[in-house]
Amino acid sequence: MKKLINAVDDILDESLRGFEAAHRDLVKVSLNPKYVIRADAPVHGKVALVSGGGSGHEPLHAGFVGRGMLDAACPGEVFTSPTPDQMLAAAQAVDGGAGILFIVKNYSGDVMNFEMAGDMLDGAHASVVTNDDVAVEDSLYTQGRRGVAGTVVVEKVVGAAAEQGLDLEGCKALGARVNAATGSMGVALTSCTVPAAGKPTFEIGDDEMEMGVGIHGEPGRRRVALATADEIAAEMVGAIVEAIAPGTGEPVLLFVNGMGATPLMELYLMYHAATRQCADRGLTIARSLVGNYCTSLDMAGCSITITRLDDEMLRLWDAPVHTASLRWGC
Repeated sequence: MKKLINAVDDILDESLRGFEAAHRDLVKVSLNPKYVIRADAPVHGKVALVSGGGSGHEPLHAGFVGRGMLDAACPGEVFTSPTPDQMLAAAQAVDGGAGILFIVKNYSGDVMNFEMAGDMLDGAHASVVTNDDVAVEDSLYTQGRRGVAGTVVVEKVVGAAAEQGLDLEGCKALGARVNAATGSMGVALTSCTVPAAGKPTFEIGDDEMEMGVGIHGEPGRRRVALATADEIAAEMVGAIVEAIAPGTGEPVLLFVNGMGATPLMELYLMYHAATRQCADRGLTIARSLVGNYCTSLDMAGCSITITRLDDEMLRLWDAPVHTASLRWGC
């Protein structure tokens, strides 16, 4: 295993210290317990958005802390849920008096720990659970569909609404609506290597790929022979469209996300392939996003996310955002 590290046990602390040093204008970092909050927190009178999950998916979630997205992110150890005390402390640090909205990916540990944090939290709070992965219904990590790259879309749209003054119940309802309109599916060409394990999470042949892989290296729909980009895009877009059922001509967001080790050149090639699949199905691509936003350490591969967009979602997607990893309109 080759990693740019000093010691396995210090990876998260040292990474968070570097993140804070690079983005002092945007964030503040606590190491005990571990959380990242926006530099101007708390923002009084605004619903505070708190998310989090295991590390190894950067920039999700800490990279999306800032104006127009998250107020706080709780990073767990690599591929390990953060603890309730992290979540509670983060929520208390960003509470501006209008309530806390937890945005939680549908993994058993995340859901359980955020629920425990909510039980300990004084004041109004609510949760949105993201489950956009159309590849599987159940896995060892979840009950129901997994929350993956579509979480970024939920955080952006709801973050904009909260910034504009939408109340807690409105933010929760909007988050549920965006999640229901979103589907994702991933493919892996290689495994990822968790530093503490020191070896690949799973073995895969040079001529194979894992279709429908999870962001922790969970098994996908099936192991298949390596295919062309067009063939991969056809299967993924087809599965997503079947799940979210967009209407002909309906505007959508097309989001091609890297898993961590895929060159941007290949991600844009996959975006090109996906656009043609969308066109064949009568979809109108109104907005796009391409890059590494919800990764799986050093996995080679990508995911495709499609979100059905109504007028309100379009407006909120376009609203100003200023975070370490997503910025426009500022």
